[in-house]
Amino acid sequence: MNPSNLFLKKTSHISSSFLYFLRTSSGFFIGLFFALLLTLIVGENPVHIFLIIMKSAFGSAYDLGLTLFYTTSLIFTGLSVAIAFRGGLFNIGAEGQLTMSALGMVGFAYLFPEIPRPFSYVAIFLVGSLCGAVWAFIPGYLKAFRDSHEVIVTMMLNFVAAGISSYVIVNVIPNQQSQNPESFIISDSFRTNHFDFINTLFPDSPANLFLLLAIFTAIMLYLFFEKTLLGYELKVSGENPLAAERAGIPVKKMMIIAMVLSGLFASGSGMNEVMGFSGQFKMGFSPEFGFIGIAVALMSNNNPLGIMVSAFLMGALHKGASDLDFETETITRDFSKILQAMIIFGVGFQYYLNKKFFRGENGSH
Repeated sequence: MNPSNLFLKKTSHISSSFLYFLRTSSGFFIGLFFALLLTLIVGENPVHIFLIIMKSAFGSAYDLGLTLFYTTSLIFTGLSVAIAFRGGLFNIGAEGQLTMSALGMVGFAYLFPEIPRPFSYVAIFLVGSLCGAVWAFIPGYLKAFRDSHEVIVTMMLNFVAAGISSYVIVNVIPNQQSQNPESFIISDSFRTNHFDFINTLFPDSPANLFLLLAIFTAIMLYLFFEKTLLGYELKVSGENPLAAERAGIPVKKMMIIAMVLSGLFASGSGMNEVMGFSGQFKMGFSPEFGFIGIAVALMSNNNPLGIMVSAFLMGALHKGASDLDFETETITRDFSKILQAMIIFGVGFQYYLNKKFFRGENGSH
């Protein structure tokens, strides 16, 4: 191909992807706008609420650190949802997968507390990855070989993961120094905080090295989609399974691979909490990051580079709403759930419009 034509093709593709992101992200701002209008019902000023959210998300180094901590988890869950979408599957089980990953890491540290560095990092990282991947393998296998619907199976497994983790944390590895439902604190040999330069940039905040890992993972997944045969086969089998089978692509195998990789990426959110921040499993440590990741993926049309941006927006929103308890008389931090619901609705509706009226211009491959 002529170099100038190749350049024009790449430029056109980038422009198309950017325009698609702008169209879809408009759903974010439309949802935010209508959610803020709801504050009028309870007598609050929407502009005042918006300013509180912005100040809470970006007002100090600590606030920004919290925003980036949430962003890290949402990048991982957004990537998890995206790769399942690419394989033609809807993984709403990232919440259960990150839960089992965190539980597996804490359990491993409980059973083998004396592993020296750096082997301890490798071991606990592999255990966390394996737990998330195995939890996603179950619905992938059932979808491929038993034709079970992955939405139903992953939803059910979320509840199973919550039940297992609750029992283990309360009855097997509890924190004896706390009345809260949380595990013991794992050994420092499994944690990254003692050499974490990211945390020093945002003192006292939970921001940590897993932010860089999340960014690196997003870039690598983008290259995987664009430059590898397996990435292409996942896309084809997801878009048209019948044509993929006729082309010799093992569609059932692709389903399982998509779900296993999806669970693998979701486990990064559990690592962000256990290895990067608290060093323990706290019940409710994930405020539904797995479900918010769906909106993150939709906003970017499953583009890993766009996921970093949409995760930052949703992370800022989550952090920003946390101070509403202290700054307003009638609105609490639970308002963030209304914000998220409205934004997910807005993004989903805009996603539908993109598919219906801009088919072929969505920047996907």
